[in-house]
Amino acid sequence: MTTFQPEDAPPRLGRGLLKRALLAALVVVCATAATVSTAALLEVKGAAQIFDNESVPIPGIKGALDDVDPGGPQTILLLGSDRRFADIKEKNPVRSDTIILARLDPSKGATAVMSLPRDLKVDIPGHGSDKINAAYAIGGPKLTVRTVRNLLGIPIHHVVNVNFGGFRRAVNRLGCVFTDVDRRYFNDNNPPYGGGGNYATIDVKSGYQRLCGQDALDFVRYRHFDSDLVRAARQQDFLRQAKEQIGVSRVLGDRKELLRIFARYTQTDIRGTAAILRLLKLAAESAQKPVQEVKFPGEITGDFVEVSPERLRRAVDRFMNAKASPGARGKEKKEAVKEARKPKRSKKARATLPSGMHLDPRPAEDLAVRLGLKAGFPVYFPKAIIDGSGLLPDHSRTYDIFDRGRHRYRAYRIVVKTDEVGQYYGLQGTTWKAPPILDNPSERRRMGGRTYELFFDGDRLRAVAWRTPKAVYWISNTLLQTISNRRMLALARSVSRVG
Repeated sequence: MTTFQPEDAPPRLGRGLLKRALLAALVVVCATAATVSTAALLEVKGAAQIFDNESVPIPGIKGALDDVDPGGPQTILLLGSDRRFADIKEKNPVRSDTIILARLDPSKGATAVMSLPRDLKVDIPGHGSDKINAAYAIGGPKLTVRTVRNLLGIPIHHVVNVNFGGFRRAVNRLGCVFTDVDRRYFNDNNPPYGGGGNYATIDVKSGYQRLCGQDALDFVRYRHFDSDLVRAARQQDFLRQAKEQIGVSRVLGDRKELLRIFARYTQTDIRGTAAILRLLKLAAESAQKPVQEVKFPGEITGDFVEVSPERLRRAVDRFMNAKASPGARGKEKKEAVKEARKPKRSKKARATLPSGMHLDPRPAEDLAVRLGLKAGFPVYFPKAIIDGSGLLPDHSRTYDIFDRGRHRYRAYRIVVKTDEVGQYYGLQGTTWKAPPILDNPSERRRMGGRTYELFFDGDRLRAVAWRTPKAVYWISNTLLQTISNRRMLALARSVSRVG
């Protein structure tokens, strides 16, 4: 039994189309939520009319959903299918390729998002045991709602059913998304990547960068050498970064066209002025909270993803009771300041690493020296490495990055592959001192003469950053955040500057 399993082949053209549609819907939902104000609410009737005119209702869905208390929290089920023209013409069954739950509850510390693996083994009401995406093929959104509710034991208040068409349009309309790309994603249908088959091509290089329509689509739909769990984590991470970057003025000024894009490529029960107004008010309150990604605790066994009842119960509890990151956002902890005042430890003590790590500075330094010849600014490298991991020189690189004002900055990325499928971590540096990814740290901590900015997802460290007069740097965790907090801090403390 293993937690991850590689795919033998990249996706055929058309597979995973749900992801782009679903992401388009989620990006617009989050963006709209972040822009609700008194002025916007005065126009909600017009927005409702646009949505009602452009979107298509889901037949028979009302009886499958739970009632919504006025002003109460809501759980929204977002579905995306791989429905293509050929499927429609041949009347082939359509399966839901992505299933994501979003929980809007202003009384909690965060807005929760959780992806359910499409290969998750479940009991489908009236149809026995099968993969969860089979519920969509058998009974569409209605049966999927019943299946998810029975699995998790929670109410489902709304459902949004998305196809692929709006993703590129929505991402480009929103000005693209700066994304922390963990490694190079590549397939050109030539061996050893594609084997000559008719598969989706992609060429997105590693490093923090601005992803627009097609590149963003390729990134979130990638399936080669990944597991179902890793793919879902990549989608959630993209959504988190999109939500944090979309500004009020950007969406407010273009809300009508964004609503049209969203409506044209979705089916939903959310219709009429009253329903949209309730959801917008709730979303506006929830938009001030951080997004907590609840990782689904499944294990791949053969053709299925399975989960024990106890692990499922804990995941549902985290989803229903999302908590904000520990520590005061953007402030130094008093405990951290006290630590900085402690006497300096001996070299032997400083060299001690958490279990599961070891020192191996030479390969990383050699790679950093090569990158430093082209970077044009100081390059740091980690002296420590996670056991079983290895540097990927072919994925590491130096490059230019441009902000939204088209100002050019230099950047580099060091990529490290772990011994788990689809799990990469890395070190990023750039002369762009205000990248969106470093907005609003969860806390600042002083250690070893350096101030670190810590970025949490729930209680897990997603990134550790530090600043110098010439540049900013950060260590990124894997997509499934498999590196513990102690190891993330140890990696950051082990970094050294070339030369």
